[in-house]
Amino acid sequence: MVRRWVAAALLTGVLVGCSDVAGDPAGTPSASAGAPGTPTGGAAEPAPTTATPSTTPTPKASPATPSPTPSPTARRTTSSVLAIPALRVRGLRVVPYNGTADDRPGTVIQDRGVAASPRGARGGVGPGEVGNFIVTAHRTTHGRPFGRVPQLKNGDHVLVTAGGVVYDYVIDQTMTISFRKPAELAQQNAAVPGRPGVAPTRAKITLSTCATPEDHAQGNYWKDALGNPEHRINKIGTLVATRPAS
Repeated sequence: MVRRWVAAALLTGVLVGCSDVAGDPAGTPSASAGAPGTPTGGAAEPAPTTATPSTTPTPKASPATPSPTPSPTARRTTSSVLAIPALRVRGLRVVPYNGTADDRPGTVIQDRGVAASPRGARGGVGPGEVGNFIVTAHRTTHGRPFGRVPQLKNGDHVLVTAGGVVYDYVIDQTMTISFRKPAELAQQNAAVPGRPGVAPTRAKITLSTCATPEDHAQGNYWKDALGNPEHRINKIGTLVATRPAS
């Protein structure tokens, strides 16, 4: 019997990713991208003053006895597996590393066609932990594992399996940031997405990928030393339930 519970203090996770140099075959901007540096949609913690409240309420899990979960150390050092049912993404490996989103070690991991998850003082937390679980992957190259992530809508589920537990996050925000603006980078990497310096109380996930097609459509071909375009699209979700992996 599937047991579901809502943690009193939910964890924060963020999905990030791609230092892409190739354009998207479609070459058309995603309608779901938010304004630079501005989270859109409902947030778990009180949203930034610039955020637009979501019209889609976060589903609530029925109270239940929590399933045994891996220790924080295990969650921060063990690879996990990510699935996005709405996009038919399943079995995507998420590799943790010590660093920050889309740095050189993270880019090397993404270039293998898998997702990368920064941990440590400049990164995020592991699956199911309170704070920002950041996941980055390529959108237009190296297998395009996050090719359709900008299409995610509020209410879509992201399932992360780690240590015999499935963590169920629900998307409730979109935030687009600029790599050329340190203040916006800080919003992406914050423990509470979009709110640097605020202490987290919930488990969040941030799925991050490049806005290469959107930038190129605007005539913006800037990129950093690792090939990252200026803008990144972040889909942010809140942990709503856990269950034992089958």
